[in-house]
Amino acid sequence: MDRMSTVPEDGALPAGPFRVNDYDLIAEGYTAENETSLANAYYDRPAILALAGDVAGRRILDAGCGSGPLSVALRDQGAVVTGIDISAGMLELARRRLGDDARLQRADLKSPLPFADNAFDDVIAALVLHYLEDWTAPLAELRRVLTSGGRLIVSVNHPSQVWSGRPGFGRPVYTVHRQPGGKADYFATYSWTVPWTMGDRTAQMRFWHRPLHAMTAAFTGAGFRISVVSEPQPVPAARELFPDQFPVLTTNPNFLFFLLHAE
Repeated sequence: MDRMSTVPEDGALPAGPFRVNDYDLIAEGYTAENETSLANAYYDRPAILALAGDVAGRRILDAGCGSGPLSVALRDQGAVVTGIDISAGMLELARRRLGDDARLQRADLKSPLPFADNAFDDVIAALVLHYLEDWTAPLAELRRVLTSGGRLIVSVNHPSQVWSGRPGFGRPVYTVHRQPGGKADYFATYSWTVPWTMGDRTAQMRFWHRPLHAMTAAFTGAGFRISVVSEPQPVPAARELFPDQFPVLTTNPNFLFFLLHAE
């Protein structure tokens, strides 16, 4: 069993109560950042779309859709897209982007999803699962709503990037995250919290590190067959747009991608 600590070790947290992962607070700023950032626009979204391939006519659940940039790209390629997110603020922005007739619902991946069994051909969870301490129930629900043979396409923080403490690219910048006692432990499952400033607002964001073997065990335990594990490069156009950050990303992975099939 993986060792677990819930104490972030990269710095002191603010005094008093605070809400972590408050995307409502930073919705506008994060959306503006997401539109053109190296991490999202030139790395994560292109890699997800490449894994998805031809989606024309496929029923797709965009789990953790945020303000909807990936949903738009999938819809433009002919997919029938439903988006869910826990943030009402992000869903409001998604509706502005997608239109009033868009299939958008507020839902928490830690709770049962408001969909029938076998409702989707694909589920995409882009940069979502690393916010969750426990993957068991969320993956079981994603498997339930997928048709047999359906696909789950996932991107998450790369475990080696977090553990090694290499500086991230662009914003946010990741720092060294260590277990209690100051020792880094790749094989542990633990959280850390870091401030994100987007626009004029700052939110405390909590992420969960887990080693690769814990990820793959969670996927197979939920009834998925692992078809692809990918560490892609950003799109070539990013080289001129981000001359300082591009070399870091092309020599050190920041995200890890999976293509899974429901068995």
